[in-house]
Amino acid sequence: MACSSPVNQARIQMLPELLARVSAGEARAFAELHALTRGRLRRIALAIGAAPHDVDDILQDSFLKIWRNAARFDCGRASAMTWMSAIVRNTAIDHLRTRRQPSVEFDEALLTVAADEPSPAEDFDYASAEPIAQGALARLPEDRRRLVALAYLEGESRASLSRRFGVPVGTIKTWLHRTILAMRKDCLSAAAAA
Repeated sequence: MACSSPVNQARIQMLPELLARVSAGEARAFAELHALTRGRLRRIALAIGAAPHDVDDILQDSFLKIWRNAARFDCGRASAMTWMSAIVRNTAIDHLRTRRQPSVEFDEALLTVAADEPSPAEDFDYASAEPIAQGALARLPEDRRRLVALAYLEGESRASLSRRFGVPVGTIKTWLHRTILAMRKDCLSAAAAA
């Protein structure tokens, strides 16, 4: 059994404090929490049986639940990573149930997730990518920028966005999909030029 590195132990020890700050509504703490845990939580969602193209949606839903329920975290009942892993697990299972796909047992899935092996996503330089993403967002038309902000930053449901914008849910999904694809293309172009 491999021991965790001192760096990973320090990261894990930060999680309860970050969750406490998140429960107070501190966005910066949430960004730190996201950066520290996204790779491992992504691997858990994949290990549960989620399709790779669905993992981002599962993680978005999971992190929204973590944001909304951070005040409910009790370090006396479970570690912060265990608590967040359970949220991802349940979200992934709910997602699979809606798709009628089989899932594997959580314990088996956790065994397949290497705790100390960083993935390429964990090594991503978010600090240098942020200005590129902000530029791409700023170049969007105002209505699309508002739609993306409401969907991905505020966590508003597709049904609620449908009512707000006065269009069918399918149209909202199409708009979001096309907008994200356009932003991705814009970001890749900007990154290649840098």
